[in-house]
Amino acid sequence: MTHALDVITFGEAMMLLVADRHGPLEHAEAFYKRTAGAETNVAIGLARLGLKVGWGSRLGTDSMGRYLLAAMAKEGIDCSHVICDASQKTGFQFKGQVLDGSDPPVEYHRKGSATSFMGVDDIDNDWLLSARHLHATGVFAAISASTLPAAQKTMDLMRAAGRSVSFDPNLRPTLWASTAVMRDAINDLATRADWVLPGLEEGRLLTGEASAEGIARFYRARGASLVVVKLGAEGAYFDSDTAGSGHVPGFPVAEVIDTVGAGDGFAVGVISALLDGLTVLDAVKRGAWIGARAVQVLGDSEGLPTRAELIEARF
Repeated sequence: MTHALDVITFGEAMMLLVADRHGPLEHAEAFYKRTAGAETNVAIGLARLGLKVGWGSRLGTDSMGRYLLAAMAKEGIDCSHVICDASQKTGFQFKGQVLDGSDPPVEYHRKGSATSFMGVDDIDNDWLLSARHLHATGVFAAISASTLPAAQKTMDLMRAAGRSVSFDPNLRPTLWASTAVMRDAINDLATRADWVLPGLEEGRLLTGEASAEGIARFYRARGASLVVVKLGAEGAYFDSDTAGSGHVPGFPVAEVIDTVGAGDGFAVGVISALLDGLTVLDAVKRGAWIGARAVQVLGDSEGLPTRAELIEARF
């Protein structure tokens, strides 16, 4: 079957304002403007590798919304199902800089944003099923009471149609009513996916398992054909139907500039490689390589490679 799109994802794009200096955000005098959003980072990364990508969302018609829509379109992403509503506002966030390689401080301003009004009626079934793969994350599901059923609907439709679905928990605890509610919702979403991509600490919180092997077993027992547990600088552990289990070491990084977006870069590598027909082992290696690139730049998507760079690096 020929598909109009390779991958579709739904989620919130936010304007990212990155501080011009290290230290507390309140000490910044100026900010660099970038795009942000877990799903949009993945969409950008896959589009740069030459995949046909669609992104569904809602934005305001304010300057931030216009900026984000233009940035996504410039990457070659199908934005035909992004609704721009003049009565709603676009979300944004501030991000600081750190010197020690730790996670930078981030402040979100997304409550009541345009995307929070998305629901099941915003899902165009025909457009969704024109893709061969759906990438979902726990962020879109967490934004509001209406986005969770929308996320569930997209995953169920794709699975019922025999398409593949990847899921990154991408935990945002402040968006959920409680840790218990978050755990139940995220684990329910994971049962709707073929490929589950948790981080080690996320997996521990969600499953109660201490080891990467235990976390992988938890999701494999619930139907995932592939689980890849991200281990940061240590690489990743995988467990799959087709390739068994194993560990891929991380790629050395001279200096960690910004850890935000590393998991999204990892997802870009795994998803693109599997859609390219590569083995699970090679997919996890590509994920680790792109994740390592992502931590060496200031913004969320600057480290995402083009297909030419991927070929040059032999991934």
